[in-house]
Amino acid sequence: MSERIAGLRRQAVEMARRPMVRAGVRECVPMSIGISAWGLVAGVAMAKSGMSVPLAILMSILVSAGSSQVAALPLIASDAPMWVVWATVMCVNLRFLVFSYQYRPYFAHLPRRRRVVLSYFMGDTIFAMFLRRYPEPRVEPGQEDYFWGAAVVNYGFWQVAVITGIVAGKAIPPEWGIGFAGTMALLALTCSQLRSRSTWVAAIVAGCAAIAAYGLPLRLNIVVAIAAAVTVGILAQHARPEAAR
Repeated sequence: MSERIAGLRRQAVEMARRPMVRAGVRECVPMSIGISAWGLVAGVAMAKSGMSVPLAILMSILVSAGSSQVAALPLIASDAPMWVVWATVMCVNLRFLVFSYQYRPYFAHLPRRRRVVLSYFMGDTIFAMFLRRYPEPRVEPGQEDYFWGAAVVNYGFWQVAVITGIVAGKAIPPEWGIGFAGTMALLALTCSQLRSRSTWVAAIVAGCAAIAAYGLPLRLNIVVAIAAAVTVGILAQHARPEAAR
């Protein structure tokens, strides 16, 4: 056991020395305030839902997605059937299916086991950062290292914030509005990706769709917004070659 721990420690030190790992860490650290704020909101919501502390921490580790965690809480508290909880979490997390499709040109060459591990650490912040760093969908050296550098920071700050919110949730009043900081941080990062007319159109369409479908249950307006943005992106991609002719 001690030899295995020593081996893992050497691998961690070796990885930390890689330039692109450090670049991922360096670029993700400024986003840690927003990540922590949103994680704290999720943790407080879990604490105030009546869920036990060990179960809430286990849920955070297994699910590791704030929107789906918060969406599932009222269902769990009301003793909803398990299939309803699973369906809700699946619908809210459908955006990760879109993320996976976007990551495919970068990581399709990796073994399946490594891709599965990478998929667990996907997040909204990392996705936006990665596409900003590598806008062209092609394999380049250091992409996996950059992903891991950002993922370590994102996952670490997220879990610490969620667990803090779970443990000290009842002592944090909702009047603080800490969730607003996380929303603004993610919004700022998203706006930095709007570099062309097609991305601006997709963003506006997604925002309008999310507002129009806000009344849908289970936060399905998120899924509607993603579907609308992807549809606009696909249409723009197919229209571009025709315009070039």
